[in-house]
Amino acid sequence: MPDQPPYLRIAEALRQRVEEQEWTPGDRLPSRGTLGAEYGVGENVVRRAQELLISQGILEGRAGAGTFVAHPREKVRMVRSLSRERRGGSPFRADMAAIGRSGMWEHHTEAKVPAPAEIAERLGIAEGDLCVRTTYEFLSNGTPVMLSTSWEPYSLTSGTIVVLPEGGPLAGRGVVERMAEIGIVVSHAVEQPEPRQADAEEANLLGIQRGALVTAIQRTYYSDDGQPVETADIVIPSSRCEIVYEVPISRPTD
Repeated sequence: MPDQPPYLRIAEALRQRVEEQEWTPGDRLPSRGTLGAEYGVGENVVRRAQELLISQGILEGRAGAGTFVAHPREKVRMVRSLSRERRGGSPFRADMAAIGRSGMWEHHTEAKVPAPAEIAERLGIAEGDLCVRTTYEFLSNGTPVMLSTSWEPYSLTSGTIVVLPEGGPLAGRGVVERMAEIGIVVSHAVEQPEPRQADAEEANLLGIQRGALVTAIQRTYYSDDGQPVETADIVIPSSRCEIVYEVPISRPTD
């Protein structure tokens, strides 16, 4: 078996010192040079170890001040459930209200964007077919907690009052309610979550360390005839949020 990378060994040693309360929330860690000399490694190894612990919410970096033990944060609960969307209004705003937080979002929509190959495959359309693309940054009490990039076939909503997800009388009402307005019944959604590290743009938008752990969710909504009506890429920071799936159970019939 290969030896454990040095930065993982140092990360585990630092984690243990935090768990044993040698350092407590708010304490500033010794400099990387001091820690490197103590453990017999270079400063770059200590930096990688600290970045790993920052991504896990154990430490936090402060520009120009150093690295500190993070204060425990209550994670925001993100409920993934199609049934919640059927209740009307914004599911995100309802989730935030349920835990006593305000939920809002910033958005940017572009119409008639040619579909890249991957998006076209997910939507069951030809590459280059026009789509409506909307990017979102969701905020909980003013803190970014989720990013999303949504794609809808332009041919599906063109000429209707719901062509722009954040425009018109149903602005911000969600895919299910908007599609119902034009006679399309959304019957189910498929989500594929996977953990990965945040890239530079995601880290900047979410205010987290580059390489921090996130959950990336690929979601597609389908109509009752099996036609994809929207697909999205969602990014949620693991250190700030916990993801809960609500699964409806069909009642037995007599």
